[in-house]
Amino acid sequence: MKSGSVPTWFWRREKLDPRKRKPVKIKVAWIGKTKEPAIQALTDEYLKRIARYAEVAGLALKDEAAILSLASGERQQQRQSKERHKLILLDSRGKQLSSEDLAEFLEREQVNAIPLVFAIGGSDGFSEEARRLAGFALSLGKMTLPHELARVVLLEQLYRAFTILKNHPYHLGH
Repeated sequence: MKSGSVPTWFWRREKLDPRKRKPVKIKVAWIGKTKEPAIQALTDEYLKRIARYAEVAGLALKDEAAILSLASGERQQQRQSKERHKLILLDSRGKQLSSEDLAEFLEREQVNAIPLVFAIGGSDGFSEEARRLAGFALSLGKMTLPHELARVVLLEQLYRAFTILKNHPYHLGH
């Protein structure tokens, strides 16, 4: 029986067949070079932490067209078959999720086995075409963040989501 002290997301999570779960592949892509060494250090730290739970890569790309090309599989020259990705835009008009909701989202995507590209735009955000092509738009909240800081917040939340899925105590300190 479900206890009132255990969140409902915990019980819903148990319904997914563990045999269908495969490590999710994630690319976090952003436009432009990182200017601040502190931001790069945090980016590297969270990518390293996430790598314990998923295949992950951080990519600095030239522009929005490069992000759309990556998501469609056009930028993958080494592979015979182009691997399409689900494009997830960080956008102020996107859906706001709790940390637990993001964990559920990642778990569902593990079952779907479609690689994910979390895209962080430049200071002008994304075009209407990019929004139309995206599989999901995620908002980090109503406050405006510099795009480099948004990247660190996203990476921390991805790490937190994986620790939630693994019942790691990291999330309990909130």
